[in-house]
Amino acid sequence: MADSCCSSNKGEQPEDGVKSSCCSGASEVKVTTEAGESQGCCNGNAEDTATPEADNSKNCCSSQAAGETSEAAAKSCCSSESKSQKGEMAEYRIFGMDCPSCALSIEKGLSKLENIAEAKVNYTSAKLKVTGSDFEQVESEVQKLGFKVEPLKQNKNMKVYSVEGMDCGSCAKSIENHLNTIPAVNQVSVNFSTGKMKVEHKNSVEEIVTEVSKIGFKASLLSKNRPSTEETQKKGYGGIITSGVLIALGFAGSFTDVSTFLTTFLYAAAMVISGYKPVKSAFYSIKSRSLDMNVLMSAAAIGAALIGEWLEGATVVWLFALGTALQTMSMEKTRSSIRNLMNLAPSEAWIKVGSQLMKKPVEEVGVGDILVVKPGDRIPLDGEILKGESSINQAPITGESIPVDKEAGDTVYAGTINENGSLEIRVTKLAEDTTIAKIIHLVEEAQEQKAPTQAFIDKFAAVYTPIVFVLALVVMVLPPLIGFGTWGEWFYKGLELLVVACPCALVISTPVAIVSAIGNAAKNGVLIKGGTFLEKAGAITAIAFDKTGTLTEGKPKVAGIKAFNTSEDELLSIALTLEDYSTHPIAKTIVEFANERGIEPKSGEVFKSIVGKGVQATIDGVIHYAGNARLFEEKNIPLGGAEPVVQELQNKGKTVVIIGTNQEIIGVISVADSIRTTTVNALDGLKKAGIGQVVMLTGDNEGTARMISKEASVNRYFAELLPEDKVDAIKKLQSEGHKVAMVGDGINDAPALATADLGIAMGGAGTDTAMETADVVLMADNLEKLPHTINLSRKALGIIKQNIWFSLIVKFAALALIFPGWLTLWLAVLSDTGAAIIVILNALRLLKVSHTDK
Repeated sequence: MADSCCSSNKGEQPEDGVKSSCCSGASEVKVTTEAGESQGCCNGNAEDTATPEADNSKNCCSSQAAGETSEAAAKSCCSSESKSQKGEMAEYRIFGMDCPSCALSIEKGLSKLENIAEAKVNYTSAKLKVTGSDFEQVESEVQKLGFKVEPLKQNKNMKVYSVEGMDCGSCAKSIENHLNTIPAVNQVSVNFSTGKMKVEHKNSVEEIVTEVSKIGFKASLLSKNRPSTEETQKKGYGGIITSGVLIALGFAGSFTDVSTFLTTFLYAAAMVISGYKPVKSAFYSIKSRSLDMNVLMSAAAIGAALIGEWLEGATVVWLFALGTALQTMSMEKTRSSIRNLMNLAPSEAWIKVGSQLMKKPVEEVGVGDILVVKPGDRIPLDGEILKGESSINQAPITGESIPVDKEAGDTVYAGTINENGSLEIRVTKLAEDTTIAKIIHLVEEAQEQKAPTQAFIDKFAAVYTPIVFVLALVVMVLPPLIGFGTWGEWFYKGLELLVVACPCALVISTPVAIVSAIGNAAKNGVLIKGGTFLEKAGAITAIAFDKTGTLTEGKPKVAGIKAFNTSEDELLSIALTLEDYSTHPIAKTIVEFANERGIEPKSGEVFKSIVGKGVQATIDGVIHYAGNARLFEEKNIPLGGAEPVVQELQNKGKTVVIIGTNQEIIGVISVADSIRTTTVNALDGLKKAGIGQVVMLTGDNEGTARMISKEASVNRYFAELLPEDKVDAIKKLQSEGHKVAMVGDGINDAPALATADLGIAMGGAGTDTAMETADVVLMADNLEKLPHTINLSRKALGIIKQNIWFSLIVKFAALALIFPGWLTLWLAVLSDTGAAIIVILNALRLLKVSHTDK
């Protein structure tokens, strides 16, 4: 690929023989490189004629650009007009999609727009992501295809306002002209028909509202990400009811003396009312070279009318419209399972300014502002309590319905409920960065990722549909050409094949189940990062747990002190000096214990951490050690009289820290961690869910591991593990034929989490790292939700299989009934839309699965 740059209207010929060119004004250029690639660049009103073959890239540059061409690496400089320059990204919510082929039609339609570089539609989350330099035509293009579109977010400075008082289009123009005179306003667009104003500005919302009021109108900021679907769901039912009544009248009239012309007119009117939207959508789908259900159904209905089957044609269109409306309504229930989380956090907050309280949209609240939250209100933003005490219901974040007591210094999350007591909270995160916003973002991303089963079904459908479409054309033409039957008979069979050609129920079968399951998990405080991990969770046969902080509280306490030839305080002083530089939980426990007793540390130097064994430092010129028995064995320091003490403590399940020098053992400090209250119930639940191996991984000694494993009722344990040894333990389980999940904190256990088939992190509400790195995140810091997650995943896999088999059986049954002449057009439509509705309703059952279900 060659690099192209230019200055003014001058084209340059580089020495390597690869031509480059530039153009401006109204010029047009086409340049061919030695590799056979055509590249062009233009500016102003030039027409870009580039048609690259090798890398599908274009080359264009402004009249001011200057550059050079390199054989090793080619670069391109493009003007803002170039479609090859991706530019900014905007997101929209699409309403009315009832089949994944709808998403494909929208993508193809938008990709043809001049200033759109890329359009990606996800059917399950109903989100459209568009990359380009100008989004002015996006909404109108999507509406042409028969869908409703609503912008979600563009750049952070772009805000949407509602404007009251406009009575004509010139009012909108007046507002635009006035705001364009303000330096802080970069872009403004006012739509008179919708009463909405989009403004990209750098000044405050209050200033924009004030400027609009100056010219006689009232503006108010619309809260972000609060889409309403009720209007979309209800719209269109009137037309369906009207056309249904017309069909019924026509059908009843066919048994009386009513003229054929009148009954045909009634059927035709019903077709127009119910068929206008799908035919219009089909027209734009064909323009974008997309073969979706609207095209197939429109062709079938028009074909039926052409051969005089007006009742069939009208029934086909009416059933399709009804089925589409029911599918859309069912799908919106699935999509709203996550979207409703957006409404948990209030759209406005009370801010303390001096001694006054001011209500502001959450989007306008900054980090460091002071929130005032009254009893019974939801907390609008993440923050830290400055004043007050209360019980906070954190169910929206962690899935735990039992309120948590909070006081000054504690963290609170947006969307949680202040049960009692007034609170003053310092904001720590902006609206778009709150924990609940991240949950919504992660879950929507998860819903957009295809599971392996879904990817396979999509590939199958992509092959199946065109094959059946071509077969339908062959059936219409070939048999009557060779004299086998009449044209009307085979044309009708071909129309039936067209209807059966759309595998709607099949392609919906997997994504709806995945979206429902992920939505259910999110509401219960579990984040599943995508369909792939949902499927993996359902196949897990062994779960390995990190001991400290996972099975146990992770807050060990000093259980005993044994000093040899010195006092306890002297022993603790040495231990404090050594352990104060360690980040290990046990070291922190000893430091806290010594501080509580008022022990003063000694002067130490040359501190060194010995991974998996302990620490060392030089105190008063002598090297001191604090660690486990392996450390002293490695240093060839005999334990002497301390050995039986260490052995006895370890047999009681306690972790032992030995303090000594190269010459002697000074003393022993024992530390004990307690099992979480929820651990035993959680592990029993996993065994009931069919998990064959519940395994504990720990760096503790054999005695401690044995004691804890008995208390927790695990099947087996691996003791005295270094961090890298946990990876080997996971691999051993995998070599035994298990599908292994690893449960840890998402940071210290990262290698093991990555090695396991499924990585599960605990306590995601408190750590962004855990939310970002693990495959599954338990938002609460306990294991209670894990059995529910496994059960939910397995139910999801079962429902996916049910949906796939049901869809295939219905589809092949319809195909088999065509040629004997037993299938009618309206039955073909019913088999397709009816099967799709049943598949969706079956998947919706996953939203109702509770943690008590087995």
